[in-house]
Parts: sequence; C-alpha cells; structure tokens
Amino acid sequence: MRSLWAIALLASCLAVLSASAQQGGDVSSVISRAQFDQLLKHRNDQACPAKGFYTYDAFVAAAKSFPGFGTTSTRDTRYQEVAAFLAQTSHETTGGKKGAPDGPYAWGYCFVEERDRSRDYCDPKSGWPCAPGRKYYGRGPIQITHNYNYGQAGRSLHSDLIKNPDAVAKDPVLSFRTALWFWMTPQPPKPSSHDVITGRWRPSPADQAAGRVPGYGLITNIINGREECGKGPNQFVEDRIGFYKRYSDILKVGYGNNLDCYNQKPYA
Repeated sequence: MRSLWAIALLASCLAVLSASAQQGGDVSSVISRAQFDQLLKHRNDQACPAKGFYTYDAFVAAAKSFPGFGTTSTRDTRYQEVAAFLAQTSHETTGGKKGAPDGPYAWGYCFVEERDRSRDYCDPKSGWPCAPGRKYYGRGPIQITHNYNYGQAGRSLHSDLIKNPDAVAKDPVLSFRTALWFWMTPQPPKPSSHDVITGRWRPSPADQAAGRVPGYGLITNIINGREECGKGPNQFVEDRIGFYKRYSDILKVGYGNNLDCYNQKPYA
C-alpha cells in the first residue's frame, strides 16, 4: 500500500511540476523594466507627446487584470506573446520613420491619442448609444476606436468609457487595460490575439478558404485587416513585422511562422 501511495504522490508531484513548467508568473517574469525601456527606447523623448505616460509599472499592473497574458504555455510562447503585443501596439502608437535615431522600430508608444481627431467613430446601429459631444477616436496602446469597442471594454473593465472615453488617454493603467482587453477578447468571427499567439486557435473551413493561418500575421488581420491584409506586401504590415522582429530579438525568442497577412482575406 505504501508503495502505491508513494507512486501516486510522485505522479501528482510530477503533474504539478509539469503544469508549472507550462505556466509562468505574471508578465514581469517575462520582461524586466530594463528590457521594457530598451524596447520602447524613445517613448519618453521630448518629441513624443506620450512622454511619461506609458510606464512599466502601469503595464505590469494592467496585465494583472488578465492573468493569462504572458503566462500561458511554454517559455517561448510567453515571450512571443509579450513581443507580439508590444510590437502591434508600438505600430499603432509609433513616432518612428525612416532615418530616425536608432531606427524606426525604437519609437513605439510615442502617442496616446490618434493624430487625426476629426472623426467621432460613432456607429448608431451598434447598440451602444454615443454620449453627446464625445468622440471615439483612437486612444491608448491599441488605439481603441468606435463607440462599441469603448462600450464593451468599459463594461468589462467597470468603467463608463462611453461617457468618458478621454479616461483612456489620462489613466495609464486603464489605457493598458483597454489594449489588453482587446488583445484577450474574441470578437467572433475573429479569435482573440491571445488565442492565436498561444496556439489555442485553429482555422475553420472559412478561415482556410480565406488563407487565414496561425501566426503573427493573423493578429494584424484581427487588429486592422480591412486596411492592411489581402493586398500583397505593404509598408503597414512590414512596419508591424519590423517591430516584432526587433522585440523578439531583444527578448531572445523566435518569430514563429506566417508573419504577414499579405494573402489573407480580411474579416468582414
């Protein structure tokens, strides 16, 4: 009996160790403050309107609201997710251009708000009534837009972002949380970026017919496929890939397959 008990106990311990190997701590176990500063090297430059806004502490605090982010599966998967998230959001907020000091991919997180704020992005048919005088243009790391995204994110994060969309540009932790909400939340038929990068998503027959395959390129399709995907090589997708490669190199992790969406049909 003792031997059977010992075998069962050993098996249980091995199962716990195996599970621990598949799960990391919080996101600070993947990226240090020094690495965050290295990746987003010029975010606090005088030339960037976001100077002082996007902090490492705000990023880590926000990620704690989404415990699966940067903690799921193997070491490489965790590092790839952080690299992919920071790369996609760096493209959305970039202040870089060709010839910029340290190259264009050292200038992520330069902006908090969309530069063109003329559009209100109010869709009256979405089921989310727009508040008088409010505009739902891009704000935060993911540059969240449209009343329905502000409404859904606000409901999930317990903040009325329909009435106060400007909060995303004023509260750094909330700003990161809206970006992580978008990253972690499926919006069918789109999967979540988290499920794609962690290998949990499998293409449906419709996805296969549309050329949508697992990889970083599908995340670009999720975020801005209508504008960038299915159009062959273009500078926008190339920019997203450039950030991802630089960040992956710094974090010492491979890129994975299918980095672009040049031949993927966008989601409707």
